[in-house]
Amino acid sequence: MIDVAQPIPKDVTKTDYHAKSADGSSILVRWYTKDGAEPGPAVVFLHGSGMILSSLELYDGTVSRYVSASGVSFLSVDYRLAPEYPHPKPLEDAYAGLTWLVDHADELGVDTNRIAVMGDSGGGGVAAGLALLARDRGGPAIAKQILIYPMLDDRTTTPDPVLEGLTTWSYDDNITAWQALLGDAFGSSDLSPYAAPARMNDATGMPPLYMEALELDIFRNENIEYASRTMAAGISTELRLHPSVPHGFETVAFDSAVAKRIRADRIRVLKTL
Repeated sequence: MIDVAQPIPKDVTKTDYHAKSADGSSILVRWYTKDGAEPGPAVVFLHGSGMILSSLELYDGTVSRYVSASGVSFLSVDYRLAPEYPHPKPLEDAYAGLTWLVDHADELGVDTNRIAVMGDSGGGGVAAGLALLARDRGGPAIAKQILIYPMLDDRTTTPDPVLEGLTTWSYDDNITAWQALLGDAFGSSDLSPYAAPARMNDATGMPPLYMEALELDIFRNENIEYASRTMAAGISTELRLHPSVPHGFETVAFDSAVAKRIRADRIRVLKTL
């Protein structure tokens, strides 16, 4: 459980709605606002856990803390999970959440020029795919990608001996999750970048990027490569590489100095919206 050890703020109001996905399914979306905050920016949030686990509900405290600390409203999307719902269903659910937010912007007090996408781990991969899909479909416009050690590349399957015994998300975990999402397409040479954003060849026109990578994480190299590609395309990019910590460490060691620095960075970036 991600949130049981940390307090949930009392100054955040939550309202549940439903968005319709591409296949007609009804997707739960939860709108978070800080009491008394000025309307304007918003974030579409996609939860982590490899696109095979977790839920909007399990991230309720995490999202509430982001909203309380930043004053920025969030729409958390309860996208469907693999293997029951393989690609592209999770991504289309995320896109449905984004378009729902834009369609309801006036009543929610959202400036459609100030909407970011954000996610951690598997949700970070969905968020990156969403940014790419929105670019190629001609909208809705996304103001920023906020990617927290995202899961981007199905080809990350060969163990790094330097990381042996240090990872919290293993190579076996990664293979299991990608196979669940992609089925027979796993590892194929022509895999869509919407499914695995590391396959993106051209970052031109992508939103500005804030990226976190962790030294003791199997996603480290794919995260750095993704950020390098956006920089090479002239996209404003901030990459933060944190040493000596593994994937998702801050959910346990949340009082550590590095976890506090990471939280401060995320809130700083959210406030720039």
